[in-house]
Amino acid sequence: MYIRFMHDGQEKQGFLTQGIIRILDGDMLQGGKISNETLDFDEVSLLAPCCPSKVVCIGLNYKDHAKEMNMDMPKEPLLFMKPSTSVIGDKNPIVAPPQSQHLEYEAELAIVISQPAKNISVEDAENYIFGYSCANDFTARDLQLADKQWTRGKSFDTFCPVGPGIVNTLKCEDAVIELAVNGEVRQRSNLNQLIFNVHEIVSYVSSQMTLLPGDIILTGTPHGVGPVEPGDVMAVSIDGIGTLTNQLTAS
Repeated sequence: MYIRFMHDGQEKQGFLTQGIIRILDGDMLQGGKISNETLDFDEVSLLAPCCPSKVVCIGLNYKDHAKEMNMDMPKEPLLFMKPSTSVIGDKNPIVAPPQSQHLEYEAELAIVISQPAKNISVEDAENYIFGYSCANDFTARDLQLADKQWTRGKSFDTFCPVGPGIVNTLKCEDAVIELAVNGEVRQRSNLNQLIFNVHEIVSYVSSQMTLLPGDIILTGTPHGVGPVEPGDVMAVSIDGIGTLTNQLTAS
């Protein structure tokens, strides 16, 4: 798993395996090589695994969530965006904004783009995917509903946790995704419930806008979204990636 982290006041990148980090010589998205320099995982503080220029999100992209919402399956991906300033990493706190009284979690699979992508085909999409991570599309649901569009309710600082790192390969046709609040599972589904698969999503988004290296695409959330309060700890887990953990704190 590729990670970004802080160590002795310096930002670094590395490859994590069995609790040992091997430092990267260069940037992971630019072919950085794994060096022989190592650190213990407990010596570092994780950052978000990449620095996107934008986060593109797909709404209503799980069959079970569409049924839960009593909505028709979309005929093409529904797009919205979160700003880069919303992105945080594993163990970083999500800060509850004073403007909202109803905050909800949304467990999601994140796609990380490897190179500039514009108008690429479904068949070629794999060549533009660096890897995958866990994400939480955190939402001020009351503001989203009041505004009747999604920008404000999705865009507060800290509202896009991503991590703990990036894996290059993932069994996207069959992997369990779940979210637990304070240890209690609230969402549990499988990536085989995606209405539009990862290659279709990357191709579609690239036909609407240019994707840049490090950009993140969130692929939608399964059934079971619900509210949380300050103090609650959310853990998003996806088979083959790991677990992203963040606590909601009062502003």
